[in-house]
Amino acid sequence: MTRGMELKTARLTLLIDPAKKEAFERLCAQQDLTPSQVVRQMIRSYLAEHGMSYAPSGAAPHAAVGPVRATRGAGAAPAARRTAAPSAAPKKPRRR
Repeated sequence: MTRGMELKTARLTLLIDPAKKEAFERLCAQQDLTPSQVVRQMIRSYLAEHGMSYAPSGAAPHAAVGPVRATRGAGAAPAARRTAAPSAAPKKPRRR
């Protein structure tokens, strides 16, 4: 399957050590890839590795990507879900 640009996108912001960011950007440039391309591929790999399927934006309604999980019924076990506990620490104000 050829992977093209998704029709819709969402922003993912993360904090990273400046030296690590610079090294990552240099490596991406050496491989003629953008950091965004590499991060998107890492996310697709991570989702596949953990058996998580998803429907890319703009895909046909039932065109899920990734392993198909068993649904409940006919002996299928319920899928385990991990949820993050709410943080008790107050949020820091955004820097501008």
